Amino acid sequence: MAAGCAQDTGGGSETVTIGFTGPLSGGAALYGRNVLDGLEMAIGDINDAGGITVAGKQVKLAAAPLDDRYFPNESATNAKRLVHQYNAPIVFCPHSGGILAIQGFNASSPPFIVGAYSSEPQILESGNPLTLMIPPKYIIYFDTFADTMIERHGKRLGRIPGAHAYAKEWTKGFSEVWKNKGGELLTNNEIDYNTTTDFSSVVSKALSEKPDVLFVGGPSQATALVIKAAREQGFKGGFVVMDQAKFEEMKTLVPMEMLENSVGVMPMVHHPDFRAAKFVERYRQKKGTDREPPREVSLTYGAMRILARAMELAGTTTDAKAIHAKADEAAATLPDELKPSELLGVDAKGHLKQVTVAAHVVGGKFVPLRLEQID
Repeated sequence: MAAGCAQDTGGGSETVTIGFTGPLSGGAALYGRNVLDGLEMAIGDINDAGGITVAGKQVKLAAAPLDDRYFPNESATNAKRLVHQYNAPIVFCPHSGGILAIQGFNASSPPFIVGAYSSEPQILESGNPLTLMIPPKYIIYFDTFADTMIERHGKRLGRIPGAHAYAKEWTKGFSEVWKNKGGELLTNNEIDYNTTTDFSSVVSKALSEKPDVLFVGGPSQATALVIKAAREQGFKGGFVVMDQAKFEEMKTLVPMEMLENSVGVMPMVHHPDFRAAKFVERYRQKKGTDREPPREVSLTYGAMRILARAMELAGTTTDAKAIHAKADEAAATLPDELKPSELLGVDAKGHLKQVTVAAHVVGGKFVPLRLEQID
């Protein structure tokens, strides 16, 4: 566990603990690790540059990660420990259940900011005053994904989503949009992506209804296995992939031809933004030339950079309210070389404003899909 907040490390510098609670074991461990990688990479770059300057003092940062195994009650317990025992002014959490649990107390004594890596709209609807929601709301994908798949493949939607709360809400929202566009909803074959290892039977059941498109999504590895099972059973249609799963991770488990005609999150290495290319280069310098940073790495990196700059602007590392109040200015004025993509600011509800690009796999290439920016 890292040193406590504002501990003097000699030479007039201090160290501030930045907390993290997320899945570092179990089926979602890679996802949790990706968010933590983004946090640790940002902290490493900040410290390598001498730290941040707050009220005339040099301050270094340190990450303190705790495993919550994807359980919201453990997220809440971990957050309390990070704040009370280690004085963390910010705690990152990468799943909606944990974030919503933490929002039940983070604005009270002692207040701290929740770095919320989840696209669940309910996170903002809670009205929590000390939340920074990092990715775009998942509803931003619905119209474009549905239009693309109905036009290219047909109206019959088979569904094999995850059984966790986030997947349930994604499935409900996308299904409504699909139906409103004249699409036909087939059976919802919900399954636990975190514990299931053989998806052949549930895929067979879904394919028996002869869908044109399959809706899938959970952790990347499990989602890849669902797609693999569908292709091996002869499915030729398209896939709508929830934003939890990432193409760059799936294509290490299945050949690209199995991902053909899928829509999902644009991999950073194919992102058209010039800032993304520079971020990928920095990431590969640290992790290896063959590595691809998933979006949760880049956006968490950007969020930590914003909050570190907000500490400088607010002149404090301990006053969470003052830091949060400077987040919009910090994001809007952060130099391009410190951004992983186009980050525009932070809105009044605490949502990171950004330009979002999705991907459609056509001919083995990731074709950009421009999305309507939804607040």
